[in-house]
Amino acid sequence: MDAGLRTPRERLIQTLWFEGIGLLLVAPLYAWVSGAAMGESFTVVVALSIAVMLWAALYNTVFDRIERRRTGRVASDRPHGLRSVHAIGLEVSSVLVTWPLIWALTDLGWWGALAADLGLSAVYAAYGYLFFWVFDRLRPVPPALDERPRPRAD
Repeated sequence: MDAGLRTPRERLIQTLWFEGIGLLLVAPLYAWVSGAAMGESFTVVVALSIAVMLWAALYNTVFDRIERRRTGRVASDRPHGLRSVHAIGLEVSSVLVTWPLIWALTDLGWWGALAADLGLSAVYAAYGYLFFWVFDRLRPVPPALDERPRPRAD
């Protein structure tokens, strides 16, 4: 494990909280907007959640490693501009995984599924920005051992 990055356990906690809260917020919203029954809405959002959960674990780890190598910064110290890039990048790349799922699981055509996916992505991008900012405040990444302040020898 790279120093200054979240452990696999911490990444799992982060992902499960993100997806759990997202399901509670988005499934009812999707049902209301789409006119789908709540059961169908929940099924679609759960399937999307599983697909994106797997993708997000990989995406977040790669993003964090690249950021760490390029800037020396840990994810919890990420500036707001880069947080926006992170959240939007995750959602844009997730469309490649979720668009075909929405098409397969609903009565929507190919373009209707894309429109639904883009709407869900916009909601999740905003939610993702807020969630990860709050999560990083509540559970910051500890700095690497060689980066911790040393006591002064006065």
